[in-house]
Amino acid sequence: MQFITWQSGNSNPEMVQNFEIIRQWWRNLNHKEIILRQRILSEKDEVRELDWEPQRFDETFAIANPDIRGITLYWQKPGMSDERNTTVRQLQLDPKRQQLYIYPQSQPTLVMQMGVAALKYQTLTLREAEISVEDNQTLILRDTTRLIEVKLKLDAEMIASLKQQLPE
Repeated sequence: MQFITWQSGNSNPEMVQNFEIIRQWWRNLNHKEIILRQRILSEKDEVRELDWEPQRFDETFAIANPDIRGITLYWQKPGMSDERNTTVRQLQLDPKRQQLYIYPQSQPTLVMQMGVAALKYQTLTLREAEISVEDNQTLILRDTTRLIEVKLKLDAEMIASLKQQLPE
């Protein structure tokens, strides 16, 4: 799992870029249904190892007016006029799973996970498929009846993973 991380007080130059990526992602949640989960994090726990399965106090709602001002996240719940907020010490965005891990400044043992409630992938089935490789790094899949072409740029890690998954 590859996170985009921002930490308060970290002077690493990539923190500015990471913060802007997280800010854009957060603002783009407006009117989307999200799940808010809160878990206790001990000193030895990794956020990935926590139990993120649905629990009784998890909330699902269409988030409104998500914004970041300074190092504080703001949002509203539908039908509520008051704005909720959390000042953060660290943010970790998992772009693949569309989840943001929020570490509040005021509660060092708490981590919040806010993420898109249901990711919906569009499935495309190629019926009359042709497969070819271009420049040893690009896999090309073509459906000759519907004139659809999919190009997948592969790096060394992806090629190794693909080789492992294919039967002998």
